[in-house]
Amino acid sequence: MFALSLPFVGVLAQAGSGTTGAAVAQPDLWSARQQMALSLGWHIVLSCLGIGFASMVVFTEWLARRRDDEVMLALARRWSRALAVLFPVGAVSGTILSFEFGILWPGLMGTFGDVFGIPFAMEGFAFFIEAIFIGIYIYGWGRLAPKLHMLCGIPIIVSGILAAMFIIMANSWMNHPDGFTVDANGVVTVTDPWAAVTNSGVWIQFAHMLLAAFIVAGFLTAMVYTRPLLKGSKLRYHRLAFMIPFTMAAVCLPVQLFVGDLSVRWVGANQPIKEAAAEAHFPTESHAPEILFGFPQPDGTVKWGIVIPDGLSILTGGSPDTVVPGLDSVAPSDWPPLTVVHWAFDLMVVSGTFLLLPAAWFGFVWWRKRRLPKPRLFLWLGMAAGPLAVLCLEAGWVTTEVGRQPWIVYNTMLVTDAVTAAQGIRYGYYLLLVVYTGLTVATIYALRRLGQAPLPLSARPEDRPDPAGENIGDDDGDQVGEPGATSDDQTAAVPAP
Repeated sequence: MFALSLPFVGVLAQAGSGTTGAAVAQPDLWSARQQMALSLGWHIVLSCLGIGFASMVVFTEWLARRRDDEVMLALARRWSRALAVLFPVGAVSGTILSFEFGILWPGLMGTFGDVFGIPFAMEGFAFFIEAIFIGIYIYGWGRLAPKLHMLCGIPIIVSGILAAMFIIMANSWMNHPDGFTVDANGVVTVTDPWAAVTNSGVWIQFAHMLLAAFIVAGFLTAMVYTRPLLKGSKLRYHRLAFMIPFTMAAVCLPVQLFVGDLSVRWVGANQPIKEAAAEAHFPTESHAPEILFGFPQPDGTVKWGIVIPDGLSILTGGSPDTVVPGLDSVAPSDWPPLTVVHWAFDLMVVSGTFLLLPAAWFGFVWWRKRRLPKPRLFLWLGMAAGPLAVLCLEAGWVTTEVGRQPWIVYNTMLVTDAVTAAQGIRYGYYLLLVVYTGLTVATIYALRRLGQAPLPLSARPEDRPDPAGENIGDDDGDQVGEPGATSDDQTAAVPAP
């Protein structure tokens, strides 16, 4: 999807001392920041679906044709129609973002456009390739040979992942700028374009974002199908529609926790003030405690926090004697908004950890019995996993981008130096609220109408066991063709999400 959320600017403006640019008197700075935060926070979910959901559609078609499974093929075809709704909506929000970068932050684009413009250009090529092949893929159902149709899905996956990588290159540069020099007059000269787009944080951040895309897409899609399952549906269609995306998210989740730990360690080594803000850690010291939640105070204390002695030092360096830099290492004017960053980080960790519960439950039962867990509590947890995955995603980006404040380019350019001097920005923010409200309502309406349409099955297979003999998620242990699971139960043209 175009511009895999570039959360370059967060919320709550703050002062500081920059090295490039000149501060602009902008009374509507808050509105400019909120407008960008709204656009990016909304678009990032569509971006995750553009990567994870598209991959899931193509994989489901491949699995269906490999097993000659018409129910699974019907699912892939239905999901491709949902993709046809989600992709243009993501493209609209991405187009809005492309205008906002130039309109709201001319200081950034005018000064550093030559430094990190290459990944932007490459992302544009990837987006157009993705758009072309999505059109071919959706139109090609029943018109292209099966193998050719599946091959058309591969560029969708590859171009979506490449687009994410190019955008992460630009965003990572803003967190760890490199590959340029600034002379006494503030003129920026590119010295090493490759270093500018492949700094040390790119690959960790890219892996973290890519896994997040699969997790969010998987849990959100599975959430939709918990409703018919909770109502007692025995349709294999619904079980497959839940299990395929849930499995994808559950497999990625433990890997994400490992990558997330690497990411936190990288931040601690390269952006110690961001880590200090996330942990609400004020003094530079060894035996630093881990503080969960609570409210950081100006006097260097945290009110109502849960304190774990030596926890932060152990997490940072594996020993209580590890010295952890605190907020006292820079001037208070260079602190990010502490409460926002601290709570965002804790919400990310808590929500991500909670997601392990249904994922581990599902993995254990599937390993032992090759079916879904029977208790209804599991389905309720599966339903909660969708919004929790989105919360984890948004909280992680708030930590990453607001934690960089007051810098728009870390230790190089302030947000106040990058913003436009144009007046009336607040009216654009109000208009954007209306636009995104309309887009949200229209998207939900279109997807609901799609879910009410008959299943796209061209024929009903005769009663037989599931392809490959598997028992996919049937709590009663029935396979297709066994008593209690007729052909009509599996493939009838019924309204289904």
